Amino acid sequence: MFSSRKHPKLEVIVGTDTVIKGEIVSKGTVRIDGRFEGSITAESVIVGEGANVLGDVSSKSLIAAGRVTGNVHSLESVEIQPKGEVYGDIYTSRLTVAEGGIFEGRSYMQKSRELEYKPIEI
Repeated sequence: MFSSRKHPKLEVIVGTDTVIKGEIVSKGTVRIDGRFEGSITAESVIVGEGANVLGDVSSKSLIAAGRVTGNVHSLESVEIQPKGEVYGDIYTSRLTVAEGGIFEGRSYMQKSRELEYKPIEI
């Protein structure tokens, strides 16, 4: 699930039987395996298989093996895996959609400096 790329420290995990509404802001990796409604700002976001995110995501990288409904601003990359779904616009430098993955929306391929992700100060 993590591919061969290095990911920042795993800071937040939303378990499979958990529903959270609100906002997540993290300097590390956020992994969603349950349901999350709201916005996520993090270094890296992983949406596990069967997970559901309803809201916007702002990060350096996003891996979607579950469903994301909302706009995605990702500085480096967005990867939609075979069972992943993204419904919304994607702003990124690199977009990968695996066979079986679903993407409905518009994609905007931009240079890193043009994207909206801003590291947070904690």
